[in-house]
Amino acid sequence: MTGIPNARELGIRSRAAVEAGDREGWLDIFAPDAVVEDPIGPSPFDPGGTGHRGREAIARFYDTVISPSERITFEVESSYLCGDEVADVGIIRTTLAGGTHMAVVRGVYTYRSDGAGKLAALRAFWEFDGLEMVEL
Repeated sequence: MTGIPNARELGIRSRAAVEAGDREGWLDIFAPDAVVEDPIGPSPFDPGGTGHRGREAIARFYDTVISPSERITFEVESSYLCGDEVADVGIIRTTLAGGTHMAVVRGVYTYRSDGAGKLAALRAFWEFDGLEMVEL
């Protein structure tokens, strides 16, 4: 045992920081040159589809996508650790600002370790067309 967290442990830490609203804790999980692709490809969050690369871009992603939500919870239904990566299948539930609606996103969420205890990549496979809006 090296004491260095594997990709699954880093994914757990990432989700816990988001659920706690811990911006700095979440950002500290990432390597300096990490990338966040959530979702992968062009989207309203990333029109160019190239991902959010480096701490500054990842911080902007947090501030514009994660932070405005009232609450975010994760449910991992299954998890597959292979080498320096893990693929988690599950659901993200986001209570939107104002608390009247919840977005429910089903997908596959991958985390890649840099081998030194930081995330090199967080990639989310989900479809805007599959996003479910629930009135609270």
